Amino acid sequence: MESYPAIEDHGLIGDLQTAALVTCDGTIDWFCAPRFDSPSVFAALLDKEKGGYFRIAPHDVRYVTKQLYLPGTPILITRFISADGVAEVMDFMPVTGERATDAHRLVRMVNMVRGSMRFRVECRPRFDYARQQHQLERHRNGYVFRSPSATLTFNPVDPVRQLISQSGDIHLDGGDLVAYGTLNEGDTGGVVLETAGTEPRIIPPEEVQGMFEWTRDYWRRWVERSRYTGRWREMVERSAITLKLMTYAPTGAMIAAPTAALPELVGGTRNWDYRYTWVRDTSFSVHALLGLGFTEEVSRYMDWLDERIREAGDHQDPLKIMYRVDGSSDLHEEVLDHLEGYRGSRPVRIGNGAADQLQLDIHGEALYAMHLADEQGIRVSHQVWKSTVRMIDWLCHNWDQRDAGIWESRHHPRNYTFGRVMSWVALDRAIRLATRTGRPGDMSCWVEQRNRIYNQVMARGYHRERGSFVQAYDENVLDAALLAMPSVGFVTPSDPLWTSTLASIERDLVSDSLVHRYDPVHSPDGLPGHEGTFNMCTFWYVEALARTGRLDDARLTFEKMFTFSNHLGLYAEEIAATGEQIGNYPQAFSHLSLINSALALNDLLDAEADARRRQ
Repeated sequence: MESYPAIEDHGLIGDLQTAALVTCDGTIDWFCAPRFDSPSVFAALLDKEKGGYFRIAPHDVRYVTKQLYLPGTPILITRFISADGVAEVMDFMPVTGERATDAHRLVRMVNMVRGSMRFRVECRPRFDYARQQHQLERHRNGYVFRSPSATLTFNPVDPVRQLISQSGDIHLDGGDLVAYGTLNEGDTGGVVLETAGTEPRIIPPEEVQGMFEWTRDYWRRWVERSRYTGRWREMVERSAITLKLMTYAPTGAMIAAPTAALPELVGGTRNWDYRYTWVRDTSFSVHALLGLGFTEEVSRYMDWLDERIREAGDHQDPLKIMYRVDGSSDLHEEVLDHLEGYRGSRPVRIGNGAADQLQLDIHGEALYAMHLADEQGIRVSHQVWKSTVRMIDWLCHNWDQRDAGIWESRHHPRNYTFGRVMSWVALDRAIRLATRTGRPGDMSCWVEQRNRIYNQVMARGYHRERGSFVQAYDENVLDAALLAMPSVGFVTPSDPLWTSTLASIERDLVSDSLVHRYDPVHSPDGLPGHEGTFNMCTFWYVEALARTGRLDDARLTFEKMFTFSNHLGLYAEEIAATGEQIGNYPQAFSHLSLINSALALNDLLDAEADARRRQ
């Protein structure tokens, strides 16, 4: 690879246990196996020289590329267009199912649509984040890349000679494979990479066609379950597919993003590993998934969350903020010094040291999800409720302490307002659940502590001189997380305390409709440098505008955000001052908040239209 592609110049493919990124020029530069959080096989995204990649692209010809998804699926089509012809590379991963497996397949098919082109195929894996050496074994029907901990099998798709024209065009380059082949109009060729260490074989085209049709039909059947019929259907459905791609099927847990160490500022140090399940992120996705009608996915996640609540409640501990997709909590953070990082953004981190932070808001998001699920008939067992009671009892005695906050500050703990608001949500939803289902709980304590939190936030979380709720008590710094206050029911959208807060956020944190999380200059978070605007906060801003009655402003802001998605409708974590996407990609928070905003705004626009018709 000669240079780093833009973060947004990637498509995402996956099989519901792991995923890969494919650039606009036909390069897979990020792939971990056998799980999202496993060591990488290809990681040129984090080091173009050392990371490893798999590229299929025209050779010695000038071309432009276009990329799209097969409608209703995550099957990615990269088109190469030149004066000599038009070719397409189709990338997908057949869905693996709900049983954890080491066997994963990357299918890459090339079709010559018009004219002819000569292609270069390069497969250069670098196992274990490029920390392990490997050997390339030539077999009668293919190749095997073998490292001490993993293997990758290179299976040509018959007819082989239409992609790799003759044996002299295949070169073994220091353990890597480089091949050349010419395709003429109507020709096809391809490769299936497998991670399970199987014997290489030549795969017949009808078998690949079967993989394609099964994958296509699986995803289209899944999308058809959506009951969303409102405005922005295409963007909503693409976001739903993206969230599904980031869900680990064996447990139902959703990762925050499939990448690690992509920077929040190019060249900066805010480079985190997001390949884990945050209770906060996935709990907020419950509202989005239920709104679209995907109750099965919510039920699976609630089973996973129930286990985490049982672990916390049974030990009378707080919930951890994040876990691995299997529910384990060992997320030791380390730095990969041998990798240069995306465009020189160091350090490259894997693992996540924030996993052991105390973040009080987590309990609110968990109970928020449990309450929404219960309303749809997805109810917890007696044992889980007992654990929930113990967890809420713990919160009753521990909510009034400093914590690291929603943004995972690595500076000193503070009395974060959002943490108190979400602690109020936890108690409020626990009370509602107990009342609705007739289940036991220390209601007098829960009600007393809920009311104490509310009164404390109103007394200390609102800065009278500034005229706004603020990030932490006894400070005057704003925080965009507070945009969620009306949607969780802590304040009414018309409350003067809230409308003045919204005005303050617009004045200080909104830049041309895009929203910063906070100002790190006035709110030190223990890290140097700045970051871009945070996509989730912008979508929260849309919903806040809509709930306040500013529907025209909300709709314009929402549709402006569409201009910042990439060509495939995908969003990273943030938008840089230059307008490019930065941070880990694609980001679940961005896509779930897009769905939630679309649901809320669509309903309010429909209500406004109905009111006009009745006049």
